[in-house]
Amino acid sequence: MSDRRMRILSFADTRFPIERANGVQTMATCRALAARSHHVTLLVRPDTHTPPRDPFEFYGVAVTPTFTIETIHPRGNATGRRVHMLWSAVRRALSRRRLQDASDVVYTRDLGLAALLARVPASRRPRLVYESHGIAPVVSASLPSLLGRPDLAPSENKLARLDRREALVWARADAYITITQTLADDLSTRYGSRSGVSVVPDGAPPAVASAPVTRPTTDRVRAAYAGHLYPWKGVDIFLRALAALPQVDGLIVGGHPGEADLARVTALAKTLHLEDRLTITGLLPPYEVAAALAEADLLVLPNTSTAISERYTSPLKLFEYLACGGTIIASDLPAIREVLTHDVTAWLVPPGDAASLADAMSALASDPTHRRRLGEAALELSAEYTWDRRAERIERALEAAIS
Repeated sequence: MSDRRMRILSFADTRFPIERANGVQTMATCRALAARSHHVTLLVRPDTHTPPRDPFEFYGVAVTPTFTIETIHPRGNATGRRVHMLWSAVRRALSRRRLQDASDVVYTRDLGLAALLARVPASRRPRLVYESHGIAPVVSASLPSLLGRPDLAPSENKLARLDRREALVWARADAYITITQTLADDLSTRYGSRSGVSVVPDGAPPAVASAPVTRPTTDRVRAAYAGHLYPWKGVDIFLRALAALPQVDGLIVGGHPGEADLARVTALAKTLHLEDRLTITGLLPPYEVAAALAEADLLVLPNTSTAISERYTSPLKLFEYLACGGTIIASDLPAIREVLTHDVTAWLVPPGDAASLADAMSALASDPTHRRRLGEAALELSAEYTWDRRAERIERALEAAIS
């Protein structure tokens, strides 16, 4: 642990708490940095739930005296609220009126805020550390087709604007964090080389000893998928593979009742006649996910081959799977191979190939010894991907930025 106690100002322009992975990641990262005795202040939007939920209770983490969550109440229309959030964060970052309010470092994954602060002379602002989860113009251009909404395709002007912001932050951030090595390589290719780049994958709570899961006595194997149901996440591939394996039951941990993806997946399950052997939990509190996954024999990560999945993804479910000590079957993608090794810590299959996924699920379902070997190796690897290990890696980047 560092001897230096930093004052870290973090910013997430989202309602908080939020059910999505970005909320889990933001909360866990800030909490882990605070647990290392740094003073962390997180600026967020208010919760839209009535009554508002306590973020610490929602995410199932203990209150830490050195971690404060402050809510900004933006006004106006969508554009006005975004401007208000950014202006409030910039004003807070540049405040020097009281020493205890001054931050050593601003740490954010918000490109807009990072670009604004990058325009301020370094002598007049805290150190800036940006965490990249993808190259913005590439992600912006890719998402509409992935969401099945080509009508939302961004204009060339917007893509050019995002590209300029990326180049500015890449050039001027005091330290730069990416979640995969492939993303760091793509940034270097696109914007030129720079120093102070750290690759820091996501994480999960540490594996803990728990009471054995009580399941009905059965010879049937259960395969599980956790997370959002976006098409490019491969949940449709998982269901098609499951349909070919009548001896295997399915579990989906997730499913937002207000989104069309749940209706799409439910309809597909009905078409494939899976209703009697597929359970969809719906949204669970983040701290209940591990217990749900512990009921499964196989843990499936079936991402399809897209720019985001291939190069920019560091999925929370991957690290949750590791911490469960489960048998992982994952798509063979560059970003995934940065963590998993075929037939050592997981079984890798061609992305988007339901038949290959079904073959792997069938082979492992009938081979408990193989499953146990892969699960034990996954559990051992999980120690490298806890939130505390992530905070330790980020801490080194923050210290480098300050020094």
